[in-house]
Amino acid sequence: MSTLLLACLWVVFGGTQINLTIGLKSWTPCTDLRPLDFLSEVISPSKSLPGLRMVQSQGARGFRLSASPHVLSFPSSRLFKNCHLFPEEFSIVVTIKIPSLPPKKNEYVFTIITEGRGNVLLGLRYSENKLHFLFWNVEGSEEWQSKVTFRGIFLANDRWHTLVLAVSGISVSLSIDCSIPIEVVLDKSFPASLNTTDSRIYVGSRRRQKGFFSGLLRQLVLLPGSDATSSICPNTRPRLAELSVPEVLKAIPLETEGSDIQLTYPYEADMKVTLGPKPPCSNSEISQFWMDTSLKGLFLCNGIEWIPVLERKEKLDYVEEYQNLATASESMGLEIFLIPNVGYFAVMANKNNQPGSALYRWTNGKFVIQQYFSTYQAQAWKYFTIEKRIFLALANFEKNDDGEELSVIYKWNPKKMKFLQYQTIPTFSARDWEAFHIDGETFLAVANHREGNNHNINSVIYKWNSSNGLFEMNQTIPTSDLWSIRLGVFPNKGQILSGCGKQPQLHSWYKNAENGRIRHRLHHL
Repeated sequence: MSTLLLACLWVVFGGTQINLTIGLKSWTPCTDLRPLDFLSEVISPSKSLPGLRMVQSQGARGFRLSASPHVLSFPSSRLFKNCHLFPEEFSIVVTIKIPSLPPKKNEYVFTIITEGRGNVLLGLRYSENKLHFLFWNVEGSEEWQSKVTFRGIFLANDRWHTLVLAVSGISVSLSIDCSIPIEVVLDKSFPASLNTTDSRIYVGSRRRQKGFFSGLLRQLVLLPGSDATSSICPNTRPRLAELSVPEVLKAIPLETEGSDIQLTYPYEADMKVTLGPKPPCSNSEISQFWMDTSLKGLFLCNGIEWIPVLERKEKLDYVEEYQNLATASESMGLEIFLIPNVGYFAVMANKNNQPGSALYRWTNGKFVIQQYFSTYQAQAWKYFTIEKRIFLALANFEKNDDGEELSVIYKWNPKKMKFLQYQTIPTFSARDWEAFHIDGETFLAVANHREGNNHNINSVIYKWNSSNGLFEMNQTIPTSDLWSIRLGVFPNKGQILSGCGKQPQLHSWYKNAENGRIRHRLHHL
């Protein structure tokens, strides 16, 4: 019967045990032609092994081996049930994460060793920049150790890697992270009668402490009869390509309310907790932690967003100091506002002309300087909008370098990400601004404090002219020593514009529906 026909029968029967009779002879594969998971054989879901720890690192889980080499082993007969011959064609799939190694140090991924003589029938060993495939050769009465070396293989870089070592006849190939295989041609074919009688499989060692595996091991699988590369590659995560990974490494049961779920193995997170500004959360950061030092919270990345694990409960009984903003001079006013799709801002009204007043932007949990303004004893800022346009009105108390007493209206420029001067308005020791809307019209009121030594000075209400895009004087109101101006809403009266001046006086203005002007009334307190 031809090899092709045998292959076809294998496909038809889907990997079940095949008994073929050829004349008086029958053929039965020594092992199931399916992935044989060494890790699942050496561990048990029902009990923990001393020194075996499950570790989370770079978005994947693996085992750290720190037990005695004899503990992490099992008899080869568990896998080779029908006969004791190792398959002639096979592939070995390994997923490992190895820390840096000193020069000339060698460590073992696994070995198959005879119990009596201690011969290494098969094994995989690596060093700083090499990978060695070991196997025992027998020809007549002669026996010797063979070694296939792949040079320039840098695995000890503390990152996950998946290796596929495929053996077929005189060809041994190695693919790392689904890359193009590197092929080595043997002088003689891999032995067809490699007998595994009275041998044991050791995971992470050569039956002794020297050369013991020091990294993380996630996958160790033997696939008889075929090259596993086509089964797992290409892959969206080639460093973590899977053929057969123990279930306990795929998902960790999280303890939920009312459940008694416990981790089967000691578990640790082999990672650093990120501090400071909010980092990105994607597949590469999955299962990593971030400590928000400002909110005193611990968050876990699920590959899409940061999920709170421990979060400080909000306290409403007092306010804690959060950030100090050092200013070059006394600050007379502060305005905080939000620009949609941009963020929060705070603008200071500083008394000294140099360096002027500053605009701060909320960035990574704190306010940082975004822009400086030339101001002259700035008293107050007012943020307001007209449809989609965004403005800041500045009240200057002193004259500028040209001897003009002007307050300024700035407009936000989204391309330059800053406020640019839009309109200047003559004022008299301006103390404050207030913006408001009545019947779809926009008004801007300035609180004038004095002109020279004259404290009985009119304050002014400006109205937005949509035709020319400017504020124009709409009305003057007599005031005395006015310090501030605010808008409020009162029952049955609508919007009330109030100005505080010399005590004990309170000025109030409100809209007169008949002529569209603001009526003024002086109240004595």
